[in-house]
Amino acid sequence: MDRPLLNRGLAGLGTTIFSEMSELAVATGSVNLGQGFPDTDGPAEIVRAAAEAILSGRGNQYPPGTGVPELRRSVAEHQRRFYDIDVDPDSEVLVTAGATEAIAAALLALVEPGDEVIAFEPYYDSYAACIAMAGGVRVPVTLRAPAFRPDIDELRAAITSRTRAILLNSPHNPTGAVFTRPELAAIAELACARDLIVITDEVYEHMVYAGEHVPIGTLPGMRERTATISSAGKTFSFTGWKIGWVTGTAEMVAAIRTVKQFLTFASGGAFQYAIASALNLPDEYYSSVAADLAVKRDLMCDGLAAVGFDVYRPEGTFFITTNIEAFGGATGLEFCRRLPGAAGVVAIPMQVFYDHAEAGQYQVRFVFCKRKEVLAEALDRLSALRPG
Repeated sequence: MDRPLLNRGLAGLGTTIFSEMSELAVATGSVNLGQGFPDTDGPAEIVRAAAEAILSGRGNQYPPGTGVPELRRSVAEHQRRFYDIDVDPDSEVLVTAGATEAIAAALLALVEPGDEVIAFEPYYDSYAACIAMAGGVRVPVTLRAPAFRPDIDELRAAITSRTRAILLNSPHNPTGAVFTRPELAAIAELACARDLIVITDEVYEHMVYAGEHVPIGTLPGMRERTATISSAGKTFSFTGWKIGWVTGTAEMVAAIRTVKQFLTFASGGAFQYAIASALNLPDEYYSSVAADLAVKRDLMCDGLAAVGFDVYRPEGTFFITTNIEAFGGATGLEFCRRLPGAAGVVAIPMQVFYDHAEAGQYQVRFVFCKRKEVLAEALDRLSALRPG
């Protein structure tokens, strides 16, 4: 054929770095600290709730396109319980196939071809793909080591007459930064002043070890211009179930639903009933998620520092960013491709999450949402590395 098969807007995206590194992990028998998924299941009672839903015939056929009522009510109650946000479960909550579909549907619904979308880099790689599929123009604002704080002046300078939306992620993957209330207030002020939409990815909302998680939609003037996205996969350790949601005004949710219905229409019916139960777990469950991960964070941060990595201790999520310059002149991508053979561990090079790749050229990300014995084994293997 004379013309390429792949839409030119997606040219260069290719196979994700997660696929490449996970394949390396399997081929080399390495400890996979690359892809962000837990290696244990979530609460047993929630597994039983899913099994009971299947066995009783609930959710085995198409659920409502907006999500089963039980889950929509539980999402609304979660927002009220943790953030004092009132949303109508019937018109202001939309269940999606994970947060990834929610992000895609929001961008496809709210962005016209040629609109600019500002995203804080480094960013989760699906952001770039979803903006491209919507025909938008990605405009990066860089979070810089070691603190990875948003530069409000740089954000202000990035806004033009063509800017439609800010794509926000806090707690932030991959840096682990948690945006502060003053930082979010400054972003909100710009959004209101320039009449921008904010699409906010809050999937790590219950994984905060320093500071607090503040949904930007709770700030003055932001309710009517914010699409708030989260999911069950990370909080409850059921990433394979792919149950996410969007909350916002009825008009915002209706716009996103218009697109979502033509992507999956509906998915995960039985799992939706189970996650409805999960969201109602007691406060002790939610606090235990952060407490358990904080111990693992400290174990990995201290261990990586002892090996010779320059460690940027995260405030949230389950990712640790490190600098590898002490190990020689290899870039993060070169380092990660060699690491399985050299030490039997897989990590992710951060430079693939930047438009300005030089900002993350020597950064490598490790996950710590694994069993302690797995983390200890990884650190023992990494001790074979020698700086210099």
